[in-house]
Amino acid sequence: MKRPNILFLMSDEHRPDVTGYGGNKIVRTPILDELAETGVVFRNAYTPSPICVPGRQCLMSGQLPKTCNCEGWIDLQPNYLTFAKHFARYAYSTVCCGKLHHETWDQMQGWTSRPAGDVSVNRGLVDGRIEEEFERYQRPFKDFKWSDTKEVLRAGVGRSQIIENDEDWTDAAMTATERHFNNAQYDREQGQQPILLKVSLIAPHYPYEIDEERFGYYLNRVEPFLHQQVSDHPFLSQRQVRPGVDASERELRRATAAYYGMVDHIDTLYGHVLEQIEYVGQDLDDWIIVYTSDHGEMLGEHGIWEKQKFYEASGRVPLIIRWPKGFDGGRVVEENVNLCDLFATLSDLAGLPIPDGLDSRSLVPLLNGDNSNWNNETVSQFGQHNVMIKQDSLKYQYYGPDMPEVLFDLQKDPTENTDYIEEPAYSEAVTSFRARLAELGHGPNAVSDYINAGY
Repeated sequence: MKRPNILFLMSDEHRPDVTGYGGNKIVRTPILDELAETGVVFRNAYTPSPICVPGRQCLMSGQLPKTCNCEGWIDLQPNYLTFAKHFARYAYSTVCCGKLHHETWDQMQGWTSRPAGDVSVNRGLVDGRIEEEFERYQRPFKDFKWSDTKEVLRAGVGRSQIIENDEDWTDAAMTATERHFNNAQYDREQGQQPILLKVSLIAPHYPYEIDEERFGYYLNRVEPFLHQQVSDHPFLSQRQVRPGVDASERELRRATAAYYGMVDHIDTLYGHVLEQIEYVGQDLDDWIIVYTSDHGEMLGEHGIWEKQKFYEASGRVPLIIRWPKGFDGGRVVEENVNLCDLFATLSDLAGLPIPDGLDSRSLVPLLNGDNSNWNNETVSQFGQHNVMIKQDSLKYQYYGPDMPEVLFDLQKDPTENTDYIEEPAYSEAVTSFRARLAELGHGPNAVSDYINAGY
């Protein structure tokens, strides 16, 4: 049996409601909309960590941050088992063009080819580094990145390095596709070996800059978040850009328009990749195609920008899986799922064994319309203490010993402005969440022998 080819499309910081298929009437995403119409959309997919590095490493390892020891801005240990390595062991050509955000010397982490991408080692891991020399060039932490306010104020028309990288990486993916299936220059057919091709773009990650045409199209169409209720929670209130104080309505509109334009741009780039696959004689219906993002973007909702929060805009992600030869499309799945689940899912779809020790559940039953045995839970973590557990419509959040817990009920209040943690009607649910928190190795009663989520 010839195993299916897989195209894994990924973006960075894409909130799921800025898609046409998600009901947004303004943004232009015809490529993603077509994938959604002919594939399966997971409406309640969540990141295992709402920040780039751990979110991506958990996705690749199929494990939650505590399981894979990525509880913060931490890369996987070298030679860690990723789904790229797993597929490579079964003769897949595993090719990644774009962002992986690895920081150790193991820049491959199971990929057999990285024609283009963010290949660089964290200078803190340079072998035999001369500390006094490095200290001469150490920037103060406060200068590591600009404030969210500055990112909003500088948004508009531009061509950032992000856009340049995404276009270069898309070109590299198209070249890799041609060489794998045609290799016209040498006329050496490679098509019998299955390929797992990941096209991992950075947009719509800030800086919020896009070309003049797209910016002009969205500028007077988008509606920035203005009169938002800001939480009084000490963590959920961080990263504010206050309308009329830190930035004007026009400046917030400009940042929102640029963000929409960046989503529009990645949609176009994904279209180029799909066209190239068809150009080399492939039938897209034979391919498993996945689209997702590492986390979302607050974009001013709740008065907050960027990510790190467990709000829907930051913690929930778009997820589409399409394979017409494998399952029917045109459906929406409402169950809670996690990016960690993609390791088991892709393995299951490709007919590979699912390794032990993962926090990864195969989504294949849900893809086939069967939710009868689904554990309707998803877990996310930011840093060592901040943990979210969502079960059904309830979203419980723990923020360590020095901050209050939070409970949202998305069925009663989808805006996430009401905290039900002290409501007597939810006391039983809160007790259950606290017990589950301990099982996951967190909180004051954390189990000492935590291994994994126990799925």
